[in-house]
Amino acid sequence: MNTTNKKTFDILLLIARPAAGKSEIIAHIKETPIPERISSFHIGEFEEIDDFPMLWTWFEEDSILDKLGHARLHTDDDDNFLYPYLWDVLIERINLEYSKKNRDEPDYHTRKTTIIEFARGTSHGGFSRAFEHLSKEIIERLAILYINVSWEESLRKNRARFNPDRPDSILEHGLPDDKMEKLYRHVDWDDLISGEPDFLQIQNVLVPYAVFENEDDVTTLGGAVLTERLKKVLSHLYNKYLDSNKQT
Repeated sequence: MNTTNKKTFDILLLIARPAAGKSEIIAHIKETPIPERISSFHIGEFEEIDDFPMLWTWFEEDSILDKLGHARLHTDDDDNFLYPYLWDVLIERINLEYSKKNRDEPDYHTRKTTIIEFARGTSHGGFSRAFEHLSKEIIERLAILYINVSWEESLRKNRARFNPDRPDSILEHGLPDDKMEKLYRHVDWDDLISGEPDFLQIQNVLVPYAVFENEDDVTTLGGAVLTERLKKVLSHLYNKYLDSNKQT
């Protein structure tokens, strides 16, 4: 990829535990005027691919099938996945959605950044398993931003944001405590970056990453505090992104 004249990321992956601040960061970027977005965050126009709406569609479809007296396809009565490989299907769906965007718009990344978002716990393979299923088309244009919060902070914010009247909402969905603990108490991020301070090797490609510390919850506070921290972290990440692409 030629990044000589570029000022923006092609693809930025936001990953973390649930409720860590991924969607709040995306909302903040969206509210920032495009010239400032480019100069501060290296993101101009952008489109999102989030696996939560895909997952939620499965819940809704299974509820409809129940109502019609048919067998559920994806989940049991407690909304647990019937098959572990469905987590892989979600990543493959992300690949598919990205490939369609790239196919339908010539020179897509000369005008747009793709922001991808998902959470993974070790109980269903962790981020390492998810990375195994990302397409090379994505990996070769990718930078990763990890939002770091403790398990306790993730649980607190999951409780705080949940709106039972809007369980399908990106910013207001939540999980019961027992399911949060089962699925997301343990993550493999620290294992993945051990001894790798700047880049992760994903399918033999060096992918730059940065960590956004959010234990103090600046994503809920928003405003200038969030802007400044995000600017600092993304500027550092973008410099690594340029360096990595010069080597490819």
